[in-house]
Amino acid sequence: MSTPTNGVMIEAHGLTKSYGGGTRVLDGVGLRVARSGIHALLGPNGAGKTTTVRILATLTTADSGTARVAGYDVVADRRRVRRAISLTGQFAAVDETLTGEENLRMMARLSGLSRARARTRTEELLDRFGLADAARRQARTYSGGMRRRLDLAAGLVGSPEPGVFFLDEPTTGLDPRSRRELWQVVRDLAGRGAAVLLTTQYLEEADQLADGISVLAEGRIVAEGTPDALKSRVSGHRLDLVLSTREAYLRLATRADHHSPETLTLGVPTDGTAAHVRALLDEIDPHRTDVDRFSLHRATLDDVFLALTAERTEAPAHV
Repeated sequence: MSTPTNGVMIEAHGLTKSYGGGTRVLDGVGLRVARSGIHALLGPNGAGKTTTVRILATLTTADSGTARVAGYDVVADRRRVRRAISLTGQFAAVDETLTGEENLRMMARLSGLSRARARTRTEELLDRFGLADAARRQARTYSGGMRRRLDLAAGLVGSPEPGVFFLDEPTTGLDPRSRRELWQVVRDLAGRGAAVLLTTQYLEEADQLADGISVLAEGRIVAEGTPDALKSRVSGHRLDLVLSTREAYLRLATRADHHSPETLTLGVPTDGTAAHVRALLDEIDPHRTDVDRFSLHRATLDDVFLALTAERTEAPAHV
């Protein structure tokens, strides 16, 4: 593996990509992910998340811009990049008719390992990913979380460690327990020195795992920073107001960033102080007839996501 500058394992500048009909999917995307780092790429469907991952994983070529992964240029050194990375998509790419052990041995042999080394490597990974007890069961009998762990192990068989992991919505379809088990696997990968780029639709997942987050909207990064720093952009807290009537809800809806018409609830940004909460209540409901009850919450990444993707900011905001 090449030696990346300053420990940066993924670095991209000015990536653009357009498809047929002139539809621009990426418009100047840049990223930096360090060794032992987990970086989340968030955005609505069609924002360009998967296209970004495909470019960095050498599966698609950018129209312009540059990118280096594990110290290698993704165009000039494509083969070396592929040997340094692991790519896991939304669905486990394992042969369900084979056992877990057979899956890993097959991948090891396809990666060029000798029979003896393939056997040793398979045992190492089965133990590391908590699959040793199920090694001789067919993958079809595995739970969703076990299949995902087997998929990650398969991607690591022939790659030098610590390596670079691209996880494109890896917990899609998993139950909460399996999702949290996979979170720990991802933390362990980063703890061993890997760089992880994660795309996800589960904002709690990004909040739990990521050191840094980039928010994509319409092919541009509209904000980036740590989870806490991004939350501070929407005032750090949210005041949820349950309105007394639908008429009051409709009349006050433009004042809110968060809307729940089913429960007549509006969410308003606040700094969380008692003085600001009192001032907001007096301003929004001066006659004290429209608000039935209220509650104060710390801002979540859901609030950040909704606010930032709605802003369509022209330039990225560093926080």
